[in-house]
Amino acid sequence: MTSRWPARFFPRARVDEPVLAVPPELTDAFLDMDRRQTVAESAVKASEQVFPEQEMREPWDRVAAICYDASAAYLALTTPHETTGSVPTSAGAADRVMRQLTAASRAVDDFFAARHSQLENAVASLAAVPGEAQDAVAAANTVRQQMLDTDPKFVGYPSVQAAAADLRDAEVAIDAALSSGQPIAVRSAAVRVQAAAEALNRALVQAPSQDARASRALASVGTRIAAVHTRAERLAPAFSSLLREFNAASSADLTSNEDRSRRMVDEGENLLARARSALASGNPEGALELTASLRNHLTDAEELIDAVTDRLDLLRTVRDNPAAKADDVRFKLRDAQMLAVSRGVTREWASVLDAQVERIERLTGELHGRHPDYWAYVVGLDAVGEFIATVVERIRGRSATSPDPGSTSSRQ
Repeated sequence: MTSRWPARFFPRARVDEPVLAVPPELTDAFLDMDRRQTVAESAVKASEQVFPEQEMREPWDRVAAICYDASAAYLALTTPHETTGSVPTSAGAADRVMRQLTAASRAVDDFFAARHSQLENAVASLAAVPGEAQDAVAAANTVRQQMLDTDPKFVGYPSVQAAAADLRDAEVAIDAALSSGQPIAVRSAAVRVQAAAEALNRALVQAPSQDARASRALASVGTRIAAVHTRAERLAPAFSSLLREFNAASSADLTSNEDRSRRMVDEGENLLARARSALASGNPEGALELTASLRNHLTDAEELIDAVTDRLDLLRTVRDNPAAKADDVRFKLRDAQMLAVSRGVTREWASVLDAQVERIERLTGELHGRHPDYWAYVVGLDAVGEFIATVVERIRGRSATSPDPGSTSSRQ
């Protein structure tokens, strides 16, 4: 406790100075308060070191000031006078200091009780930091030994090399953190080392199975590319049917799909050959990367092919029963109108929804001639349906960020 106070509170007493006995209960109260203050101060410092966002210092300083005042009062009461050598004490003065010490102890208790779990966690966390760093270093050493014991063929795999490089970087970071003495930095670096060690361990464990994985992947994409070739054979006849059966505008956006899908498949064939070569040369991970890229190419090719065949199927369905598409949108419109009535918002939304009736009628009225533009009909009705769905969301209050349908309707 003496380190907290200036020397003036602790004058050197002469051997012949008469020193009156201090009431033992007063000394006990002082020592008890000092002990509580010391424990709380240590916990606050721990919180500052590991959880600075908890901002314990400012509220604690207010409590600490109360403790310092009580300590000063106790020392002033119990320290012999420098000239007379006497201790000017009285029952009333002792009682006042006792009350001050008791109040200070209570302030410390109240502070600690209000933040008990946070402070206890901070103390435990700070105490655990050295062990966490040791555990992280031990984990790194263990996985490095595992790497030395692994077949060099597997150690050379890109996944293993990348994980080993990450671990090296993490070890440099923890060395720097330990040198800084900052618990937060040490803890963060320890977590990074542990994660890097685990990643390297996974890479080493998975390495021997990469050959089998790559072989299975190549067999799978080989089968899939053959299936895409079969599907591609349907594209040209489907596009021809679109041109023959429907308005040219119905397929204007699909004119390049055949060439683009063919290029995608050709690129896929090239990737497949490269993947097979990578596997044969002992690079299964390279083969897996190439097969992943190949799958993306095949997905793109399938979407281009399906866009043509699906368009043909859709337009034929609409041509056979054009009223069904309009009726479906009208049904959604009636539901929206009923919702507006039930929510009591017809004044706000009635004109907006009524305008959609006119849009539907206008679209159905444009289906005329030998080759009506069924695609424009479908696109227009879909737009009306989406607009109605937006209105419904607004009415239900589920989409506060949606654009104002009222302003949009004025442009429809």
